[in-house]
Amino acid sequence: MAGSGPRVGVLALQGGVREHIRLLDELGARTSAVRRPEDLEEIDGIVLPGGESGAISRLLDVVGLREPLLARLREGLPAYGTCAGLILLADRVEGAAPGQRPLGGIDATVRRNAFGRQNESFEADLASPDLGDPPVRAAFIRAPVVVQVGASVRVLAALPDGRPVAVEDGVRIGTSFHPEVTGETRFHRRLLDRLG
Repeated sequence: MAGSGPRVGVLALQGGVREHIRLLDELGARTSAVRRPEDLEEIDGIVLPGGESGAISRLLDVVGLREPLLARLREGLPAYGTCAGLILLADRVEGAAPGQRPLGGIDATVRRNAFGRQNESFEADLASPDLGDPPVRAAFIRAPVVVQVGASVRVLAALPDGRPVAVEDGVRIGTSFHPEVTGETRFHRRLLDRLG
């Protein structure tokens, strides 16, 4: 049930929008779908969901959302990106689709589709000293991986081989995986904590 907490917009151009809205509502946030520039005006933070990062990047231009969203991010709007959302928030992208432009905000380089095709999706338990127990249950679906982080970036979770899959840069959080699929709430809570 939606509460009286901070208002969180969920970018609703493509991808797992409903799942994020449902989870945020359960955590007491007031949620709204962001489809037009005016939808950005009243939000305290934003979630950029998974989907196809190249398509979302193109749609940001088609609906006129790119520049207004960039302006809000530059003003310090807290943001959380999952999978494609992480790609959008990264400063640098390896294997970008033709014409794809990230929004930036997390000083990291990510590689698109690092784990293969849809049928190579998997789930894993990840240790996270920042989040504590139990381990993070993570669903990787055509997921990116973080290949480089800047000095301002904190790694929140990594694969057993050490590759980062959850990062934080100031008020920006990004995960390679889909916590909304496994019922993992700690990353959404971390975003809400930054909104007061």
